[in-house]
Amino acid sequence: MTKAPIKTRRHFQGEVVSAAQTKTIVVRIDRHRFHPIYKKRYTVSRKFQVHDEKQQYKVGDVVEFVECRPISKNKKWRVLYKPTV
Repeated sequence: MTKAPIKTRRHFQGEVVSAAQTKTIVVRIDRHRFHPIYKKRYTVSRKFQVHDEKQQYKVGDVVEFVECRPISKNKKWRVLYKPTV
């Protein structure tokens, strides 16, 4: 009998753009892409709703978050910590 392989959890680092909801923050991740024809660099961003149990993060903080079980319809991420810069 073999064990199922352990699924690695995705983790990202981004900036908090909203902390208006209870126990939820919205984190934005920016990526830079190059246009294949015009060779111009542009920014692509995604937003994630992240669970913040202690409500300790404010707008502008940079946080690292990881994938977890579904907490609500749109919330499938939880905060790991705030990296020190």
